[in-house]
Amino acid sequence: MSRTDTIVSDFSDFVLEAPTAFHAAAAVRDTLASSGFRVLSELDDWPTEPGRYVVVRDGAVVAWRIPEGASSTTPFRIIGAHTDSPGFRLKPNPSMRSVGWEQLSVEVYGGPILSTWFDRDLRIAGRVVDADGGERLVATGAVARIANLAIHLDRGANDSNGIDRQRHLIPIVATDNSEREAGAWLADIVGRSAVSWDLSLADSQRPCRVGAYDEFLAATRMDNLTSVHAGLHALLHAEPSTSHIPILAAFDHEEIGSATPSGAQGPMLEEILQRIQSGLGASASDMARARRASWMVSSDAGHLVHPNYAEKHDPTNQPRPGGGPLLKISANQRYVTGAPGAALWESVCRRAGIAYQSFVNHNGVPGGSTIGPLASTRLGIPTVDVGVGLLSMHSIRELVHIDDLAALHAALRAFLD
Repeated sequence: MSRTDTIVSDFSDFVLEAPTAFHAAAAVRDTLASSGFRVLSELDDWPTEPGRYVVVRDGAVVAWRIPEGASSTTPFRIIGAHTDSPGFRLKPNPSMRSVGWEQLSVEVYGGPILSTWFDRDLRIAGRVVDADGGERLVATGAVARIANLAIHLDRGANDSNGIDRQRHLIPIVATDNSEREAGAWLADIVGRSAVSWDLSLADSQRPCRVGAYDEFLAATRMDNLTSVHAGLHALLHAEPSTSHIPILAAFDHEEIGSATPSGAQGPMLEEILQRIQSGLGASASDMARARRASWMVSSDAGHLVHPNYAEKHDPTNQPRPGGGPLLKISANQRYVTGAPGAALWESVCRRAGIAYQSFVNHNGVPGGSTIGPLASTRLGIPTVDVGVGLLSMHSIRELVHIDDLAALHAALRAFLD
């Protein structure tokens, strides 16, 4: 297989392995551990010697390499990403029965395109906590479905979505059988020892190559597993450097604002940087100097120009599929890229041998933001916002050009080299 085909195949496996943020963080940790990274607990003292390390907090994961000769003022090179995606979380006491069906009460998480979740074969996945405090990850096959109403019963279905978040988004999981206890199937999933859980719905369909020339990949959760996967491989395969400390920081909760202990607004990365620098004997002055000499690439998915809605996009900066990853710019700091960051990204892409494309929002369509402004504000580290371009962002199935996926891998590796 070509390098691009290999990346696409490995990424597809990663998507299936990571139906939730908890699974994504665990998959990154396990891949790094199998390659010699030492898994640390935040409750323990950490080693100060050169080495490779990884730590998980809930659905976030941070990994780094301390090179030989690192000093108290050695700067960082950080790849930032996020592990969560919009979707649905199970409510407490989720089992419901109605007119012959058993259903599941859920809450909308973030900003999914709700209509894309109808008539999909859905998994249930997430984290379970047992009575002894032990945590486990669980994931089912396809067990749930949010059913559309037949068009014969709603002749205006194609004219407006009319989705009621409380009534219309309740998935079906079984028939209402009086011989079975309601919710008994859920107890089988989480285990009889479970006392609490964080569970979500997730797409069960494998990522698929599509298009007349197989040049696209359709998959769930590409916002933002594309960046998590590319950052993981950059950390694994970048050439060791004595000039900086490379870090991958994949946060949780970006889709709901990042203001959590494992989100980009929270203390996790700052605490880890402090512990690394303290281990290197850094004073407060050393820490400040090192951080101002550092760089962070905030890598999150952006928008390709939609051919059916071209008027929603900026008329002069129009990213095309296969044209390379996006450099995301916003005068209002929705993305934190400035001229120095743009110059850095140009240099990175030139060294990686790839093209890149500028992205800005249409003045009348404000668009979203990402972790870049949040993490850089907290840390004071210069940051540039980038990412692959997607079609149908926040759909249950998003679309990427495979060349853009491979180019992001090359660029992030060049950033850490």
